Amino acid sequence: MNLLGLEYFKIRRKKIGIMILLFLAVELLWTFMSVSRSIARNPDHAVWESVLFTIASMNGLFMPILSAIVVSRVCDMEHKGNTWKMLAATNVSRSRLYAAKYICANSLLFFGLLGQALLMTVFGLVMNMSDAPPVGMLARFLAGATLTTFAVTALQQWISLAVKNQTFALSLGMLGGLIGMTSGLFPAAVRHVLLWSYYLDLSPVTYRYADASGVYVSQPLDYGWSAAAFIIALLFYTAGNLHVTRQEI
Repeated sequence: MNLLGLEYFKIRRKKIGIMILLFLAVELLWTFMSVSRSIARNPDHAVWESVLFTIASMNGLFMPILSAIVVSRVCDMEHKGNTWKMLAATNVSRSRLYAAKYICANSLLFFGLLGQALLMTVFGLVMNMSDAPPVGMLARFLAGATLTTFAVTALQQWISLAVKNQTFALSLGMLGGLIGMTSGLFPAAVRHVLLWSYYLDLSPVTYRYADASGVYVSQPLDYGWSAAAFIIALLFYTAGNLHVTRQEI
């Protein structure tokens, strides 16, 4: 707990919270404008499913990039300050520090996702969506996005701490955003191998084309792919932890 508190203390001047708010504000503004135009053209799209699907697909673009930036900001101080050597001279375990950084980064991103869910609810009420806010769908959206973010940050933290030059980690985040944005175009067999596509795969809503039009469809919870996302997060975290803690300083 002391290490976790120290991580929050170390990032107090990095303005990561403000950066997350601004980043997600752009995403939500873009999404709400898109949904508003869609509803203006077709009033049948004034349903909660349209907002949930659009946010989930936009998260495929924005969240990998945001995760890369947040994790990089949390981890780069160990490289810049050369604190690994100082920690090696104390009783602080690099494994515990690795866990503290992972929890710190994910807690910040989780609050961003929670804010998304709250603002989606407000937007739906303002737009007079057809039914009451779907609490179950919103909870599934939050759970799926959070689980996917855990997997993404596990990979990003591994790269950010193992490689001193943060350009590699940020480039991976941008590549992940590109894959996440276009994941709906990939065959299912390919898409499920790419962890960034799980923002859309674990969404409670999908979009299916029928003839010349499309329709938003609720999709059941897939326990198999949810378990796959959890296992990917666990594998990347474990591999990264072992690699970094045994890496020569």
